[in-house]
Amino acid sequence: MKIKVLLVDDHAVVRAGFKLLLATSSTIEVVAEANCGEQVNYLCQRYQPDLIILDLSMPGIGGLETIRRITKYHKTINILVFSVHDESVYVNRALNAGAKGYITKNSAPEILTTAILKIQQGECYIEQGLVRKSSPSEPEYQKIIQTFSVREFDVFRLLAIGFTPHAIASELCLSYKTVANYATKIKKKLQISSIAELAHVAMILGIIKHK
Repeated sequence: MKIKVLLVDDHAVVRAGFKLLLATSSTIEVVAEANCGEQVNYLCQRYQPDLIILDLSMPGIGGLETIRRITKYHKTINILVFSVHDESVYVNRALNAGAKGYITKNSAPEILTTAILKIQQGECYIEQGLVRKSSPSEPEYQKIIQTFSVREFDVFRLLAIGFTPHAIASELCLSYKTVANYATKIKKKLQISSIAELAHVAMILGIIKHK
């Protein structure tokens, strides 16, 4: 019996690439696809997939909140994150939310199939090389980041890469006031007072790169 897979990525070209790649496997079948997390619950009920391949950076509720909802309402469905982000903070949050595996979009094509098979065999699959040495100040920030809600982390990430609160409100389908409130809470938790300091924390965590 084939492993039934649901693809969730907001880029149609990426989903098409997934389908072509997985079509070469005799043990995997793509049964449905979605371009946002909001569609996942319905598709899970209709197609009963065994595994979901999920991007983290999507408009709307986003990848992390989608993982949380899947693990709450569809406990038997495994989740493999397939993301552009290779930083440990993303890996940790995805696994803590309930994902069973994490690979990057820079990985070799065959790794996708390998990860799916390993996860369906009951293993957890993390792409080799994603675990890296941390800087001296990173562990403390990691502890704080892990206390962030899904939305707080989304706002933190977007502020760090230069989004304005208005742009974040549009990206996450939130009100400006809600985003502003999240920003205030984030700064308080990190004990910082400016976006520059926030960006510095994100740089330490590897969320944004040194230029």
